[in-house]
Amino acid sequence: MEQFEEDLVEALKDVVKAGSWQCVGDAAKLKSPCTKFYADDGEHIVLVRTEDGRFWAMDSSCPHEGGPLDQGDIEDLGDGKLALICPWHYFDFSLETGASSSGLQNQVYDVRVVDGKVYINTPNTLSRYPVPVTKTANRDVLSPVEIQSASSENTLSFWATKILCTPDPQEKVVLTKDVQKWWDTGKITEIGECAPPDQPSRIDSLTVVEPGKIKRGKGGTQASRIALLHSLANIEQWAIDLSWDIIARFSSVQLSTGDSMPRQFFSDFVKVAGDEAKHYDLLEQRIKELGSSFGALPVHNGLWQSATETSHDLLARLAIVHMVHEARGLDVHPQTLSRFAAQGDTNSVKILEVIYTDEITHVAAGLRWFTYICSKEERGCLTTFHDLVKLHFKGYLKPPFNTEGRKTAGMTEEVE
Repeated sequence: MEQFEEDLVEALKDVVKAGSWQCVGDAAKLKSPCTKFYADDGEHIVLVRTEDGRFWAMDSSCPHEGGPLDQGDIEDLGDGKLALICPWHYFDFSLETGASSSGLQNQVYDVRVVDGKVYINTPNTLSRYPVPVTKTANRDVLSPVEIQSASSENTLSFWATKILCTPDPQEKVVLTKDVQKWWDTGKITEIGECAPPDQPSRIDSLTVVEPGKIKRGKGGTQASRIALLHSLANIEQWAIDLSWDIIARFSSVQLSTGDSMPRQFFSDFVKVAGDEAKHYDLLEQRIKELGSSFGALPVHNGLWQSATETSHDLLARLAIVHMVHEARGLDVHPQTLSRFAAQGDTNSVKILEVIYTDEITHVAAGLRWFTYICSKEERGCLTTFHDLVKLHFKGYLKPPFNTEGRKTAGMTEEVE
């Protein structure tokens, strides 16, 4: 990745990391050896409290055949190494690493105790009780709308809006690739102006549920891998639209200096849109190879919430959507990749590696243009970023850790 202001890059990393801590209760009240927490995407977690008062967390479903680890026993395997034992087939899973002597691997999560509260590092909302799945009605905003163009139809903004109004994902992909080629070869030269829809169109056959109610799967079975790939394909479809939306919505934006955004800004996001279309295509093909299809499972439209929240402010859009959310995708990539690699699904692993490489450049694009605007408008990058994150990123800083400060003061993050 190209060089950016170091403090800004570190701030982005901190927000991604700190935005994923979920408070699950008071340490003093979590006395049971095993407590199950239900995740809003179906990836439930068991919190383990050992006799010395320390906390550990891992997936509550055994990666072998789905046994309830929250009903398992904690045993010492020797040398003080503690493991959670599955009650079904007695597989052991290290509390520290999730590794099993059987060769299986379970997902573990960082746990911290701060000011008497227990926090688990996961992007999913956790609850002591099952989360009901609620289907949402398809809304009119998902349907194709008439394009209102203020300039020639052969402009980048017109085609960006047309893609946003294209419901079929494969047609969206094909059109994205065509427009990228036309822009790169000079067949389209003008940026133009065209009002984008409030929300992109989607095919009627999609089942849309509330954000957070999608069961993505852990990758332990083929059905689970399909569910995870399906969830990723849905994200990539929204990512295509987010790229075209920033082009159309901010095509005529003027900075406080009176300058318009340079042509390279639009070229960068045309490339991002093309990458996202490629990713969707790869994922959809892989889903078909595994015997399913996109749309066979429910989807959510949660990613568009941030787009709506930042539709009035280009800096906010760059900070939240193209920096924080893109970087969070990078952050969870190793965990996702390991789930497929553990099952020997090399074809899916190769696709995820392509996506990861491209997504690094997408974060760089967000950083590049955020820095550009701040420089032009003589704003402090770091303070502006923090202000926008606090205002628009709901998951920011849970909890407000200051790890270095705590160490300096002689404080620890574990229960004494």
